[in-house]
Amino acid sequence: MLCGLLKNSIQMNPKIIIVIHYLEIGGAETSLIGLLNALDYTKIDVDLFIYRHTGELMSAIPKEVCLLPENPTYSMVEAPMKVALKQGHIGVVLARLWAKFQFVIYSWKAKPLTMEPYYYYMEKALSKVLPSLAKYGEYDLAINFLGMPCVVLDKIKAQRKVNWIHTDYSSIAVNQKNEEPRWLQFDNIVSISKEVTKTFIQVFPHTASKIIEIENILSPLFVRQQADLYEVKAEMPDEPDVVKILTIGRFSPPKKIEGIPHICAEMERLGADFRWYVIGYGPDREIQEALDKYGMRHRMKLLGKKSNPYPYIKACDIYAQPSIYEGKSVTVREAQILCKPVVITDYPTAKSQITHGVDGVIVPLDEVQTAMGIVDFINNGELRNKIVSHLHTHDFGNEIEVEKIYSLIHDK
Repeated sequence: MLCGLLKNSIQMNPKIIIVIHYLEIGGAETSLIGLLNALDYTKIDVDLFIYRHTGELMSAIPKEVCLLPENPTYSMVEAPMKVALKQGHIGVVLARLWAKFQFVIYSWKAKPLTMEPYYYYMEKALSKVLPSLAKYGEYDLAINFLGMPCVVLDKIKAQRKVNWIHTDYSSIAVNQKNEEPRWLQFDNIVSISKEVTKTFIQVFPHTASKIIEIENILSPLFVRQQADLYEVKAEMPDEPDVVKILTIGRFSPPKKIEGIPHICAEMERLGADFRWYVIGYGPDREIQEALDKYGMRHRMKLLGKKSNPYPYIKACDIYAQPSIYEGKSVTVREAQILCKPVVITDYPTAKSQITHGVDGVIVPLDEVQTAMGIVDFINNGELRNKIVSHLHTHDFGNEIEVEKIYSLIHDK
């Protein structure tokens, strides 16, 4: 497909560029695929710039999208430093080392609870070594969907520049003084929910006038079609009176996958008979240690990465999301589309996603109480049936949200 300047020279549609770090399976990445599938390509031309061309969702990019070539420097932003050094990207390595040094100094004083301030220092250092993308011409709209804001702000020419936010900012540590001026450089900031907006404004109050809300775009038809592609009984077998629970998520602190073995142990103590399946990837040392500590390998099963998770959602009896914070979970919505009873923990934005007792249940964050809540839900067949009946009558489609993208282009 023609891209950049060449395409612009022969077509008159508005031009958008969307930037993301990679397309590994994840909530934000899945929502981008939903957005790309919802766009009307008779109205706009879309270029997609991905730092590193990896991930199962690469094959899901619509054919109408122009995938820009991978840039070697950008591909090293999150690669192991040994790999970057071996391939000659000394500038990237030095920038990342300098960012780590600055973060250590900052941590001595501020003692942050999360790594988010490090990403600010990393972006600041890397912005000096990342090449310009101006060769692709000027765009009507540039979107930083997930990645470093500096790429859209400093490396791309565009009449309007927008940044997506996907997370609950009340649960992460940021340096407001350092980061708010960067956010204010964007023409708009897109939030995926009212709760995400609320927490973001609490941290960055001067950005309030720039925020618009665009929900994660999901197609119920696509989700259902993908769910029917194949059976997964070999991996999630039917067992008499055994409840199949499923969780999908990266192995990262917000998802709290390492807490599941403890929850399983408490559920077993309470007499529940179940298997808890997990689809995901990432560092798993803490998960493996917890499995051994609680002796729960017979209960919790790690299924690894799956390019199509929907048949697994279809096969489960309950979908569970035991996170400590979320923006607005895409997989929760996907499970609801497939009419699965959903359990989520009471993270700050939980009530923006689930109406307790109507389209799912919310249980306490504490692992012992989480276990009690899930066991109560397993034993309450009447409530589960009521929720499933509600899900069958509810339309979760929101493709109309894409109209807000077109408004961003024309609101100059």
